[in-house]
Amino acid sequence: MMKYIDDTGTKTSKLAGCGPLLQRSKASDAPLRQQVFQHVRASGRAARADITRALDISAGSATTLTADLIASGILREVEDQAREQARGRPPVALEVVPDAAFVIGIKVSSKRHSAVLADFAGNVVNTATAKSSGKRRSAAQLLDEIAALIELVLKNGGMRAADIDAVGIGVPGIVDHASGLIIWCSLLQDTNQDITAGFAKRFNMPLFLDNDTNMLTLAELWYGDGRDMTDFAVVTIENGVGMGLVVNNQLYRGTHGVGLELGHTKVQLDGALCRCGQRGCLEAYLGDYALTREAATALGPDVVEGKDPEALLALLFQHAKAGNSAAETIFNRAGRYLAVGLSNVAQLFDPPFIILSGDRMQYDYFYADEVFAEMQKLTLSDVRQPCKIVVHDWDDLVWARGATAPALAALTNTMAGGLEMPGA
Repeated sequence: MMKYIDDTGTKTSKLAGCGPLLQRSKASDAPLRQQVFQHVRASGRAARADITRALDISAGSATTLTADLIASGILREVEDQAREQARGRPPVALEVVPDAAFVIGIKVSSKRHSAVLADFAGNVVNTATAKSSGKRRSAAQLLDEIAALIELVLKNGGMRAADIDAVGIGVPGIVDHASGLIIWCSLLQDTNQDITAGFAKRFNMPLFLDNDTNMLTLAELWYGDGRDMTDFAVVTIENGVGMGLVVNNQLYRGTHGVGLELGHTKVQLDGALCRCGQRGCLEAYLGDYALTREAATALGPDVVEGKDPEALLALLFQHAKAGNSAAETIFNRAGRYLAVGLSNVAQLFDPPFIILSGDRMQYDYFYADEVFAEMQKLTLSDVRQPCKIVVHDWDDLVWARGATAPALAALTNTMAGGLEMPGA
């Protein structure tokens, strides 16, 4: 078992550019014009000769296509000082015109809502956060909070709503990707909620809605360690447990767009009650509420009385690290269940690479050597290479940045591929 703990605070890939690296894909259905644009953006900068080699096209095609993209205002020529000057002419490269479009990515959660304003090259222009009530609310109330957050990030960036071309939002729950219907969300009072229609009445821009873990997985695919990986999995531990999967550089959602709900796979028949209403879910042993469920027993009722869940969880961890055996058993049991969950991911999907992320990765019980040793024991490891585990303690703004990816992808289809914008 290989384990790598990324605690450097580096929130993005060391590679230039943004987006999946196209040379890792075997084929693409996108128009060649769009492939050229995507290659330039993924590279950060690229010369025409680089494009011809990467996409296996003629120099004449590269010249014609890049000239068209320049005329459209989404690529521009820049001097490339890294290249040797030939025949007395200044070396030239191509890059994305950043202000050709702007998008907003949002993560909503029980503790805080976060937003990232990004340009067409994927650069972060500005950010904003707002406190969340933590209570279940109506879809209309959630839309009010989203609207207020959008206004705040626009104000921080000195921009107007008319400047924004698309918005992506990640929610903690189950989203029907095709319809945009929120089947279930821990923030909402009711199931099967449609916030897309309400959003359209408030804002004249397309909305791209998805599960928040899918958005974090896109953050890894577009901006993080997954950019040059064709296949990898992301497992998140926060208030709940989520999973995202990338197969051949593409986010996998399942037939109906609601797959990979790792937190709601069953690990104990008639086990602990999950907030989804069923029993024995993995989340019921790993989520925040699962860890604090026995806090009064471990610490005493007088110690836990009046404390909010976040403060209680921090106190529980503090006691565990100080040698409180009752508090420590809570985290140790959660670690064993995490080992079960990770072994199931490895056994079912055989990814070469699993990224563990979310607020709870600040608790080292979840990435102790014993957890990964137990995972290895539970996995048929004799017939495969050990799965590499990477731990990211990333904040909510990274999830929000991931939500810019589907907005940028849709704009790319429209502006570089000539397709119609969904919902336009």
